[in-house]
Amino acid sequence: MNTEEAKKITLSLIDTFNKASQVALDLRKIGLIKEIKSDNTPVSNGDIEVNKILTKKIQEITPNIVIVSEESANHKQDENLKNFWLIDPIDGTRDYINNRDEFTLNAALILDKKPAIGIITAPAKKRVFYSYGISNSYELIDGCEISLIDKKKNYNELIAVSYSSKLKPEILEIHKKYKITSHQKMKSSLKFCVIAAGEFDMYVAEPRACEWDIAAGHAILEHAGGKITDFNGLEILYGKPEFKNPSLILKNKNIL
Repeated sequence: MNTEEAKKITLSLIDTFNKASQVALDLRKIGLIKEIKSDNTPVSNGDIEVNKILTKKIQEITPNIVIVSEESANHKQDENLKNFWLIDPIDGTRDYINNRDEFTLNAALILDKKPAIGIITAPAKKRVFYSYGISNSYELIDGCEISLIDKKKNYNELIAVSYSSKLKPEILEIHKKYKITSHQKMKSSLKFCVIAAGEFDMYVAEPRACEWDIAAGHAILEHAGGKITDFNGLEILYGKPEFKNPSLILKNKNIL
């Protein structure tokens, strides 16, 4: 797939993401119906409705590409997937349910096991991010496409985002290596976007979560000049057994 094809697919999904974002907010305002899944994580009717909206449109645009979603059993047992969509309808469901604002909607197109397109919206923050190739990573602000690769830092210190307020020694060691001066807790895939935008510099995590949690953010950050590896410096590929993530180090272009 060339850049123009990827751009066309990406831009054709923005309106659908905005619609799904509004549906997520509207359902939360009415009052969500909540359940606990077999893995002891929460799900709501908002997650399910967003999943329906996103998968329907993606199937229309790319009918021959498999979709793997957190909220669907389809294709989760498939082996040797190389080209497929990864969807996390709502990442940060606990924040979503508890009326916080960091939850996100996510979709990524994986080609040859690597993220080629990423789309993330943060509805409660009114932020929209997308990318479709190297140097083609953007935030949509008031209808204007702002290139993330051109954004400059407006601070001198290096600040990380973290999954927890209390960090394990091995994560603190990596922070020390890169001269990180402070860290701020952030749970959803918004962390990839704010690192890509130069608002933060780094994120380090031990193996946790699944590929649909990180794929869209991976595309957006990498296409904005950042880098994502495991603790051994190895590239992150997709379609792994059970779609499990390895350890992660996210760095923006300021500290490569």
